Amino acid sequence: MPTVNVHPDGWKPAKGYANGMIGEGRMLFVGGQIGWNANQEFETDDFIGQMSQALENILAVVKEAGGEASDITRLTWYVTDKAEYLAHQREVGAAYRAVMGYHFPAMTMVVVAGLVEDSAKIEIEATAMIA
Repeated sequence: MPTVNVHPDGWKPAKGYANGMIGEGRMLFVGGQIGWNANQEFETDDFIGQMSQALENILAVVKEAGGEASDITRLTWYVTDKAEYLAHQREVGAAYRAVMGYHFPAMTMVVVAGLVEDSAKIEIEATAMIA
């Protein structure tokens, strides 16, 4: 069974996320990924660039486990600048879709004072159900 979006009857549509996901398979827990490349080097200090790279990193781990973007059931985003995130909503959506397609798992966003890597503007962790 692939992952399936769970949405209670009568609720307004979720935009860009799911309220819940259900699936069967092996659970994969992907540790927080930041916007650096495979050599642990930041190629940009741009929020959108770091967000895209963090999502690409998550997808690389999921694919290594035999899955794909549609197997991701949950994303937790940690951002250091709420205003920067909100100011770039259109770019966030376009960059997200470029990496993840139109798959929108359950998501949470948390604003934090900082991340362990000083240059990181975002960190994203994921859960996936791999068949």
